Amino acid sequence: MTKKDPRLEKLQGLREAAQLGGGQSRIDRQHEKGSLTARERINLLLDEGSFREIGALISHRGHVKDEPFGDGVVCGYGTVDGRTVYVYAQDFTIQGGSLGEMHAEKICRVMDLAAKTGSPIIGMIDSGGARIQEGVYSLGGYAKVFRRNAIYSGVIPQISLIMGPCAGGASYSPAVTDLIVMVRGKSYMFLTGPAVIKTVTGEEVDSESLGGADVHLSRSGNAHLVGNSDEEAIAIARRALSYLPSNNVDMAPIGDQSDDIYRRAEALNDLVPMDPSIPYSMYDAIEQIVDAGSFLELQKGFAGNAIVGFARLGGQPVAIVSQEPADRAGLMDVDSSDKIARMVNLADSFNLPIITFVDSPGFLPGTDQEYRGVIRHGAKVLYTYANATVPLISVVTRKAYGGAYVVLSSKYMGTDICYAWPSAEIAVMGAEGAANILYGKQIRESADPAAKRAELTAEYHEEYLNPYEAAKAGYIDEVIEPAETRRKLIEALHALRNKVDNTPPRKHGNMPV
Repeated sequence: MTKKDPRLEKLQGLREAAQLGGGQSRIDRQHEKGSLTARERINLLLDEGSFREIGALISHRGHVKDEPFGDGVVCGYGTVDGRTVYVYAQDFTIQGGSLGEMHAEKICRVMDLAAKTGSPIIGMIDSGGARIQEGVYSLGGYAKVFRRNAIYSGVIPQISLIMGPCAGGASYSPAVTDLIVMVRGKSYMFLTGPAVIKTVTGEEVDSESLGGADVHLSRSGNAHLVGNSDEEAIAIARRALSYLPSNNVDMAPIGDQSDDIYRRAEALNDLVPMDPSIPYSMYDAIEQIVDAGSFLELQKGFAGNAIVGFARLGGQPVAIVSQEPADRAGLMDVDSSDKIARMVNLADSFNLPIITFVDSPGFLPGTDQEYRGVIRHGAKVLYTYANATVPLISVVTRKAYGGAYVVLSSKYMGTDICYAWPSAEIAVMGAEGAANILYGKQIRESADPAAKRAELTAEYHEEYLNPYEAAKAGYIDEVIEPAETRRKLIEALHALRNKVDNTPPRKHGNMPV
């Protein structure tokens, strides 16, 4: 019988030890919380059997006896739907997933490889934060990761899955990435925790109420997507990745093309009420126009007067930007401006055509908005649209008034194809406001001011608040039947597929923030 080489036996033993992370008892505790381990999460994310680990035998420089291998993070590469991705997952079974020098070096290593190969990087965050006993080495490690997040932004897709705690400075890394996915009831993010807040301000709050998934999805807007479990969050991340190219040079992969590109949506012809004061939902339009089941909404619940997300048209991934007339009439404000500007930036970074549905009466008036800087926030929208070089297509469904019309992918801002439904109203302001300004004296001197105002408002609406005036001036390319919107958009995308739009050379612009 051939004696087994002791060197191979040692290798096998070390591999097995590394696979156990912090040990079986800590793995069991992770499972008892309803959470997966780092390696289980990676294996769920990647195509079966594709994961190849990097740095499995690394340990921190302290060389403590019996210290687990890996230094609290599992790193490597594999495939998602056959495309190469790089991944790291913090291992809570080893020192609570805290970040130290070698932990950070491992993360930086896979980030650099992702950038060099033009591949997405996906990080799974489950960490107690900086490793206190490593002091400045831990802080330096965070800085190295943050810098790479910033430098590689817009070069390769970066997706963060918050699977557990992400507190203090650690939360800056996911904030710089393109998409944040959280787990409801298990993950949280904040800069200062409940204990510090109580000490400094006297306010009592728990981790979930302070920085849980629903807080960041609906109130802060930091989270883009939320799952009810580790498994669901990972599945959502896989789906989100399917809309994005591997890098800023590639095009996004074409998806299922079984939905008929000539499919009409007859219900859209009756979607917009005759009375402009009656709301309707733009979700109904989006769902009927895009490929069936393809719409993936981002930041749902935050700034509900705006809708953003990914979808497909004829199999081609696109970005969707819209107002929601059923929420505050689709008025623009500080939060919706930020939401839209970020989506336009993301889409333009990764070659996704932007489809904009317009129905907004303008920006929300009031001292609160003005004091919060609505001018500055609204300027982000015009800045991102004006600088976008991807195909831009807009559809005005109803109200397109004033500044909201101008900044929202109007022809003036460089939009390639502008459509309008017959229900479109393109003007500086609404009919009643315009009538009051233009015909104020006639109204005041009339025997029946109310009747005169109604008469002149109706006349103004009939003469000016229609898409045909804009079409005459060339600012609307075509007034279309709502039911044919899907076909029109797909044909326009096909015609614009080779668009090249060169901007002046510069280091970078100075977007208002």
